[in-house]
Amino acid sequence: MAQRPVADRAERAQEAVKEAWQNPRLTFRRLSGLDRSGPPPPQTLAGAPLNPWTIPNAIGFVRLALIPVFLVLAFSSDSGTDALPAIIFAVVAWSDYADGIAARVTGQYSRLGTLLDPVVDRSLVVSGVVVVWHFDLLPHWALAVLAGRELFLLVAGRYALTHGVELKVNWWGRLAVWPTMSALFFALAGVETLAEVLLYVGLGMALIALWAYVVDARRQVAAAR
Repeated sequence: MAQRPVADRAERAQEAVKEAWQNPRLTFRRLSGLDRSGPPPPQTLAGAPLNPWTIPNAIGFVRLALIPVFLVLAFSSDSGTDALPAIIFAVVAWSDYADGIAARVTGQYSRLGTLLDPVVDRSLVVSGVVVVWHFDLLPHWALAVLAGRELFLLVAGRYALTHGVELKVNWWGRLAVWPTMSALFFALAGVETLAEVLLYVGLGMALIALWAYVVDARRQVAAAR
């Protein structure tokens, strides 16, 4: 019987979010993801149906399927800097914006999309790190720190979900994507000096984002006690 009031409060909270959330006017800032004001779409909240069959999720599935293709082609090359794997890496990396734009244009938000997107991004980063490490295209210590950060977030994200902690992407994490992905791409394209500079910039932002995630998770755990 004691669980019922808790469930009622959770349902009322979800209803309040649904009432507060309105599909905003699609300005350029909103479409591009620069404007993320307001509550998240109710379809993306914990407890919402996964709803896998959407256009944005189809883009996510294609991105995920291309990662093993990238790995096979990259390891089949002699130097790790062949054009085709570098192009596939770039397509998977920057199509991250495509599924977000598709969700905002069609209104097809989903809980699965919220979970799938960071998994694809982190899997791509780890895959790129593995290839670049194998061919000695960037400093190993920096790649090890970057890969460790991504693997930690994959594991921690799974743990957080099972314990009711919602890790939301922060702005440092969003800003780190561009230099990090660009560093790996330019390394795969053979432009190593530019790649190394971008790697250090992206790594610094990524570590700040990691610290912010840990602080947010600890705050949520403390509030739940």
